[in-house]
Amino acid sequence: MTAAMRNFKGPAQRSASYYTASLNDATEYPMLQGQVSVDVVIIGGGFTGVASAVELAERGLKVAIVETNRIGWGASGRNGGQVTGSLSGDEAMRQQMRAKLGDEVDDFIWHLRWRGHEIIQQRVEKYDIACDLKHGHLHAAMKSSHMDELRAFRDEAERRGMGDQVTLLDQAGMRQHLESDLYLGALKNTRNMHLHPLNLCLGEARAAHSLGALIFENSEVLDIIHGDRPAVVTAHGRIDARQVMLAGDVYHKLERKQLKGKIFPAMGGIVTTKPLGDLARKINPQDMAVYDCRFVLDYYRMTGDGRLLFGGGANYSGRDSRDIAAELRPCIERTFPALKGVDIEFQWSCAMGIVINRIPQLGKLSDNVWYCQGYSGHGIATSHIMGEIMAEALTGTLGKFDTFAGCKHVKVPLGDVFGNPMLAVGMWYYQMLEKLR
Repeated sequence: MTAAMRNFKGPAQRSASYYTASLNDATEYPMLQGQVSVDVVIIGGGFTGVASAVELAERGLKVAIVETNRIGWGASGRNGGQVTGSLSGDEAMRQQMRAKLGDEVDDFIWHLRWRGHEIIQQRVEKYDIACDLKHGHLHAAMKSSHMDELRAFRDEAERRGMGDQVTLLDQAGMRQHLESDLYLGALKNTRNMHLHPLNLCLGEARAAHSLGALIFENSEVLDIIHGDRPAVVTAHGRIDARQVMLAGDVYHKLERKQLKGKIFPAMGGIVTTKPLGDLARKINPQDMAVYDCRFVLDYYRMTGDGRLLFGGGANYSGRDSRDIAAELRPCIERTFPALKGVDIEFQWSCAMGIVINRIPQLGKLSDNVWYCQGYSGHGIATSHIMGEIMAEALTGTLGKFDTFAGCKHVKVPLGDVFGNPMLAVGMWYYQMLEKLR
């Protein structure tokens, strides 16, 4: 552990991560005190809450965001920063949505894959958000069965007019993109993006605020009051609204009667190295974001100041790792032998909301209290897609919302204490299946 890892604390309510150390906007929003009235109050200041607030404010609604900690405190400000078309749960969506959408289900899912990219890019340009946004991604194969999957996706992309944005690379082609012998090949996708997620989240919060949204930090919601005029209550205030949207994902304990067991936490670990200088261009000359095809995968990219940001090894026990750097260093050195012994300056964890069938969960708790959660490790793009769908629903256009709300979900049995160990065994089973692919 380096001195930077030991000594850097950052703002008290954000993780001591590279993202916190390099944020562009240190704005502190006030604590909720007293009573406020709005059209929509959103519980949760991550991507789902902030993206939905921008959508609703652009439609002319008076919006408030209430966040227990700081904007971007959770997974939205701690993740790997990759924006890809790997829509979690697409096969389960196809099976469940076919009854409603018929032959249009394939087109619906395909266009959904890329909608988050469009929203993010348009929002970055419209509101001048500095978040190190770059294009270029490799979905990397470690065995021949992985190459078969990538080839099938390439073929579909070509059929749908994306042929100029996807290229299937063989092992020789991979060596032109990465100084690594770990992979058999990859699907190169120039539509996919990577970015600084905390700066994006803070930039979108600033955009929402500029449109009249109220933002309250350090304001934990203790209760949701249902009824004709619902409200949320904190220790020091109350917000009355026409509608309430719960967007806290895996971090809250509200409405347990209906929501308990619907999602569960998986802990991911991420590290960043020291700035690599010329070595950054040597190991990743085209500045690609990368993840591999395994069920439990490694993912990495270069930061804006030339560090390797590397994550992986999801932990389904619900508990943090004690030494993320020690766990990930062998993975880094196996991937890039040139980085053997490199200094790791930041390490942090990220709790992801996992859904058993991987379909994002949208629904209603009562006539005017809504929820949206569960992106299973694909949250940057998916949260923006769902933010748009939720804004449409809250303003009366329910088609896409109803498509997701109609999906059936299996609750995690036995609650938080016994459910997570049982799920950890289930994930071990899937990892064993991975070895047989």
